[in-house]
Amino acid sequence: MKVAVLIARILLGLVFLVFGFDKLVPFIPAQLPAGDAGILAGLMMGHKWMTFYGVVETTSGLLLLIGRFVPLALTLLAGMIVNILLFDITLAPVGLPPGLVAGVLEVFLVYAYRETLRGIFDANAKPA
Repeated sequence: MKVAVLIARILLGLVFLVFGFDKLVPFIPAQLPAGDAGILAGLMMGHKWMTFYGVVETTSGLLLLIGRFVPLALTLLAGMIVNILLFDITLAPVGLPPGLVAGVLEVFLVYAYRETLRGIFDANAKPA
């Protein structure tokens, strides 16, 4: 199990480090998708949402790779992965497989770190 967790953590970390950094300093050639997906992506780039996403993805990917603050990285990436999947499902189904892989890796890692993340799912949490 430890090896599988390490492999999943490194794979997810690499994916978000590379693609998050690409949002900050574009180095992978890409075109905007056609239709509504391209319009939304253009708006997100024009209003610096992609820069914010790039910072969160790069930071989270780096945390996963170095193995520090993994629960924090997984928590941050959960929202990003939901956004990726919703974008792909509703606007660009061609990009769905990579999003699903990221989602599966995320769910696997959340399960592996479930003891550390237990407080997030506490319905009756009280302040310290």
